[in-house]
Amino acid sequence: MKMNKRQTLQEISEILDTYCVDCLLKKHFREEYGKNYAHSFCINNCTVGQKIKKVGEKLSN
Repeated sequence: MKMNKRQTLQEISEILDTYCVDCLLKKHFREEYGKNYAHSFCINNCTVGQKIKKVGEKLSN
């Protein structure tokens, strides 16, 4: 069970590093509308954010 959790966290980390670190949309929304709006956009509207959410669901099982 512990290994699955580590693998899931590693997968999420890789997705974040690959797509989110230099994301221009995140940067733009953060500058224009603030951190909360940018965070909300990433979680609810971004396909990468939705993938992270789906992968993260494995952690609550």
